[in-house]
Amino acid sequence: MNLTHLPLIDLQASDETVKPALESAFNKIGFALITGHGIAAQQISEMRELLKTYFNRPLTEKLHESITPENYRGYIPLGFFSANSNSTLTDHYEGYKLHYEVAAADPIIEQCDLYGPNRWPSEPAHFKDTLLSYWQACDRVSHRLLGLVAQIMGVDEHRFLSMFNSPLTNMTLLHYPSTPAKPPEEVGYGIHPHKDTDALTLLFPDPVGGLWLRPREQDNWLEVVAGEDTLIVNIGDLLEMWSGGYFVSTPHKVVNQSGQERYSFPFFTVPRHDVSVAPLITPQAGFNREPVPVGSVSREVWRTNWPDTQPGDQNFDLGTLTD
Repeated sequence: MNLTHLPLIDLQASDETVKPALESAFNKIGFALITGHGIAAQQISEMRELLKTYFNRPLTEKLHESITPENYRGYIPLGFFSANSNSTLTDHYEGYKLHYEVAAADPIIEQCDLYGPNRWPSEPAHFKDTLLSYWQACDRVSHRLLGLVAQIMGVDEHRFLSMFNSPLTNMTLLHYPSTPAKPPEEVGYGIHPHKDTDALTLLFPDPVGGLWLRPREQDNWLEVVAGEDTLIVNIGDLLEMWSGGYFVSTPHKVVNQSGQERYSFPFFTVPRHDVSVAPLITPQAGFNREPVPVGSVSREVWRTNWPDTQPGDQNFDLGTLTD
């Protein structure tokens, strides 16, 4: 079934128009389609072409830029990361991981080892410039959305936004080869069913489709349908926590059985490492969760991506779900 009724919100409209639409979308389904975001169509197209160029490079070259347990940045080989679940099937994607750029001499690295400079591949030559330009554009949109969210919750906007100074925001470039037209339980997912563990996720859809979500209190998975230049925004677990369950972090997955290559570049907005996330407003009935230390949970999500690792005993919800 195609989901054709995701809320469509024009971010260029007045705050009085945008806020109630955004509040309804994040409260009811946790997803919204955003127009008027200010990210140029050419910039989106350049990102898509960049991914195709990078992932089309020889595997031997990409492996020289591989991610390591000591540095959560670089190339992720196809089927390498585990799904943090009991499944023996790996997710069917290759990727490239980037984080908020921090100079090697920045003292914040001593406070949290997840910070540091990115690993920039030598090819294509414009990789770094294209990525940083797009990153800055996503930062602007994210800042606007978070400011609106603070107003909706009735909390101090400046104080709320200050928790995203020196953030653990990150981004993953993704290439999904097409999988056989069989149940994902037999051949694996593009990305397994999960909830995002960030505050907000920003994503432009690939024209081949394949992004599915499961609305609250529904058993059916519904495919997201959106124009190429329409921004998909969804709530992550941290913003669900801040809102005391008023905003919902909705399960989603990727299944690419289109017969075509699929590319995406989600942008994950995450607070600073020393922020402890707890409800900022009165929690919804039955919402009772322990505060989330951003640095610790981010490190645990990263650590448990590696093959043959198991979640520790910190009782963190790492987002993985059963289908």
